Amino acid sequence: MFAPRGRSLTSFGDLLALILLATATIAFFRNALLQSRARVFWMLLGFGCLMWTINTGFWTYYEVVLNKELPEPCAGDIILFIHVVPFMAAVALRPHQPQQDRKALLDGINFLMLLIWWVFLYAFLVFPDQYVTLNVAIYSRNFDLLYLLENLVLVFILGMAAASSTGAWRRIYWNLFIASSIYTLGSEMINAAIARNQYYSGSIYDLLFLVGAGWMIWAAISARSADLAVSPAGESSGRWVNLAPRLAMMAILSLPLLGLWALFTDPGAPQLRNFRLLVTLAATLVLGLFVFLKQFLLDRQLITLLDQSRQSYENLQRLQSHLVQKEKLASLGQLVAGAAHEINNPLAAILGYSELLAAQSSIKGDQASMAQKIGQHARRTRDLVADLLSFSQQSPSEKILIDMGALVQRALQMHDVRIRGKNIRIEAVVEPGLPRIWGNSNQLLQTFLHLSENAIDALNEVGGGVLLVTARHLEREVVIEFSDTGGGMADPQRVFDPFYTTKPVGKGTGLGLSASYGVVQDHHGQIICRNKPDGGALFILRFPAAAQAAAAVEAGGS
Repeated sequence: MFAPRGRSLTSFGDLLALILLATATIAFFRNALLQSRARVFWMLLGFGCLMWTINTGFWTYYEVVLNKELPEPCAGDIILFIHVVPFMAAVALRPHQPQQDRKALLDGINFLMLLIWWVFLYAFLVFPDQYVTLNVAIYSRNFDLLYLLENLVLVFILGMAAASSTGAWRRIYWNLFIASSIYTLGSEMINAAIARNQYYSGSIYDLLFLVGAGWMIWAAISARSADLAVSPAGESSGRWVNLAPRLAMMAILSLPLLGLWALFTDPGAPQLRNFRLLVTLAATLVLGLFVFLKQFLLDRQLITLLDQSRQSYENLQRLQSHLVQKEKLASLGQLVAGAAHEINNPLAAILGYSELLAAQSSIKGDQASMAQKIGQHARRTRDLVADLLSFSQQSPSEKILIDMGALVQRALQMHDVRIRGKNIRIEAVVEPGLPRIWGNSNQLLQTFLHLSENAIDALNEVGGGVLLVTARHLEREVVIEFSDTGGGMADPQRVFDPFYTTKPVGKGTGLGLSASYGVVQDHHGQIICRNKPDGGALFILRFPAAAQAAAAVEAGGS
């Protein structure tokens, strides 16, 4: 502040600025290594500071090493102008928002589009008077105005981020906001002093610049031990998600406007106007390619989301149908259980008296035959009632470890006599080493028998065919499929409804598939069916493997 202007003061000012910016660069990159949660954020800040340091290195090289004034224009001005863009990109990444709200690839494309736009603005407004036709006064004025606009945009988005975040992230954003604001004010003071020919390195005008660089170091160091968790009450991610695309859209829309200005209003020389038009066309082409790439990625995301929505809708429909089916079975089971218990009492009396009548020696001939028929039909009714109780799941069933492959083979072997002499072939494909499940072998055997009987009946109707039964291990489940080449199902959505049947009267009660559905549900499994595109029906049964089944049983019991 009080030292006289000279080589020593210039060297001190340049070297101090270089050391501060190099320290800030190292601090940001060190944070990137230590904090994986926000690594890209700190790396972008580090790259921005690195370019800033390189620009300051130009000043130091000319004024300290060569002992000459920095030439104007200088190649380092381009680096100084671009160094703000990584800062903007770091904030636009929204590291304080949940990870799932961010799309890294789209964010990268938006960043590249904004970077190209700022480079275009520099090439459009500053570069022609810097290299095409040198005009130092216009070049300096345009550079200062554009650089001020760039810094004000950075300060604005840092203020938005600081106001919308919480916790450690708010402190980081506020520190960066203050550092950038101080630097912007100091930069304008330096530019104004340069315009009045009052500036020299190490002067009082460098004070705010050095304070801003020091505050950058403090922002990096103070964040080193901070808990950079996602802000629980931060700004809605929708505003942040829309910020970068809207800026990119404004950048693209600005290109034709600037091109029209260059074509009809630019007061510069023809070579300047032609250069600006060529730059506008090149930027339009490059940004247009990025727009097509972005649209392609968005279309792929949309297709993925539509597929996921369709699958979710189908799963929801399947879940709803299962819930409806389960409610039907539960209601019907309660009704059947009550009726079966009421029938059991008089049925036991009928069966007992019929056996007494049949055992009396005084009853002979037709009367004895009638007593035996009464007993026979009473026992049949008793078996039916037992089946109804089993269907309603009122009778407890003991579960053990079951070899599903052997059970499937056993069920299919029981149909050998039935299909003998018919044009029906049964094939079984059982995966070796199939894991076991917890279940009731009798109930599962009856389920497999009923599914195979239905398939054989369907094959009989079309004059023969193939029933293919596969048993395989898929992830943590045992999957069993019954596939036939018959005529398929008339209404696959209703096959599990109680008393729904397409068989002639006397050949089916409509309880078989409903009971099978209940058995599979009781084993914590899943059964679905559908018609195959090439004809025939397909039933898919899924059962959790032994370890998962045990966990499900314990969870259900608790």
